[in-house]
Amino acid sequence: MKYTVVIEKAEGNYSAYVPDLPGCVATGATIEEVEREIREAIALHIDGLREDGLAVPEPTSQVEDLELAA
Repeated sequence: MKYTVVIEKAEGNYSAYVPDLPGCVATGATIEEVEREIREAIALHIDGLREDGLAVPEPTSQVEDLELAA
């Protein structure tokens, strides 16, 4: 499965979240670190849902970069 991950620059670090997995978040000092951390968070989140007998949400979010006219 491919989930959309949003990475944002915060004050002094980066944060990431997965729109299709509410509560699945991670932080890191660098983009590379936050990417590693969110991969681990996704795996743990999905494992937790399965252990609790809950459905794993299908990925539905999309990302588009829109260029705006000046």
